Amino acid sequence: MASLSSTPSMEEEKEGSVSVQQSNPQSQHIAASSSTMDLPSNPSWFTPKRLLFIFCVVNMINYLDRGTIASNGVNGKKRTCDDKGICKSGSGIQGDFDLTNFQDGLLSSAFMVGLLVSSPVFASLAKSHNPFRLIGVGLSVFTLATAGCGAAPSFWFIAICRMLVGVGEASFISLAAPFIDDNAPVSQKTAWLAVFYMCIPTGIALGYVYGGLVGEHLNWRYAFWGEALLMFPFAVFGFVVKPLQLKGFSSVESKKALTPMETVSTVTDDSDASKVKGPILVGGDGISADELNKTSKSLDIHNILNRLSQFGKDMKVLLVDKVYVVNVLGYVAYTFVLGAYGYWGPKAGYNIYHMKSADMLFGGITVVCGIFGTIAGGFILDRMSATINHAFILLSGATFLGAISCFSAFCLRNLYGFLVLFAVGELLLFAAQAPVNFVCLHCVKPSLRPLAMAMSTVSIHIFGDVPSSPLFGVVQVQLFTSELV
Repeated sequence: MASLSSTPSMEEEKEGSVSVQQSNPQSQHIAASSSTMDLPSNPSWFTPKRLLFIFCVVNMINYLDRGTIASNGVNGKKRTCDDKGICKSGSGIQGDFDLTNFQDGLLSSAFMVGLLVSSPVFASLAKSHNPFRLIGVGLSVFTLATAGCGAAPSFWFIAICRMLVGVGEASFISLAAPFIDDNAPVSQKTAWLAVFYMCIPTGIALGYVYGGLVGEHLNWRYAFWGEALLMFPFAVFGFVVKPLQLKGFSSVESKKALTPMETVSTVTDDSDASKVKGPILVGGDGISADELNKTSKSLDIHNILNRLSQFGKDMKVLLVDKVYVVNVLGYVAYTFVLGAYGYWGPKAGYNIYHMKSADMLFGGITVVCGIFGTIAGGFILDRMSATINHAFILLSGATFLGAISCFSAFCLRNLYGFLVLFAVGELLLFAAQAPVNFVCLHCVKPSLRPLAMAMSTVSIHIFGDVPSSPLFGVVQVQLFTSELV
């Protein structure tokens, strides 16, 4: 690999040699050889703007998939029959697999299982593996999973592939924002995060268009194969280039965390030891193969337990951080409301204002306001000087005014007044995207940023947009039932 042949800087060599001399003279050779494997902070391909562009494209492809699976061209419709027994063939995934509404809903949210389970895992692995390589692993899983969706022979096969799509997204969602924050200009950190998160509404909107066109003119399977082709170069890119290192993660410490068994080799005498391939050196007295395997397995179990213990300690640090907890709780409430608006808003617009194209109007307003609101929030915070206090001021002001505008919009009977107030409300609500993620990144120490982003993502989905739509549906049923009674 390219990273193995890279040459460390003079400062890194000096620091490495000093620490080796102070700890153990016998380990100097080992440490010196491992220092050549340290990951460069500025490989030749790297420029901050180029990194931002790459991550934005990848983020857009991730959310393109969300829009694609929900588009009419890909999702399609199931086979229907009228009272006379005349049946119309279905289309898309629903038509090919003859899905029930429950199965269709399960399919659209299956990716969430992989996303929620894998996000903390990738965040924890960032302490023992290079985060840039972990992104490459995740994008490879995404590529294979989307290709599998296109080749799916049955409902359960495509459902499993959708879960793996979530696994692929998890590494990127947890680790991309810390990379951007590390490399953005100091005066533009929040603006760069805003550009990154602006790709969410843009990607979903493009997914609706992309899925509709491909599904209508070719076949829904080609839409997923197209996604795999789009992501494949970025998956390869994550492995072949010299990787970046996140701030707060030392490559030397990562190697120690990865291979604790190597410490055994530093206390053996090379002249009297017989070497075994692997990280353990076996002394002249000899150790049987069974004993060696048992020792290796026990060390592996010990290593896993250590990682779980460290994960528990890191989670405790996050849970006692009042700023982080308050920020995530606010983000959960924010996502809860947006999830309900996103699902029930078009239906309310159709029933209240009798809109013939409620989906198009709500979708168009959300995309435009999502793009401009997200970018505006980032630039405004940078102009205020990006601090946690200023971020909370912007968050509270934008969400409070945005909630009032959206609520007032649905209280009006005039369609044009509704559209104006709803657009202003969404513009203000989306302005909170960059500041809330800025707080997540900067209220914890650098080594905890991937885990902080992962747990924030898990929380807003488990307690936010996933349960909000059905809960609001239950509330509506109760309200209408009480009115009828």
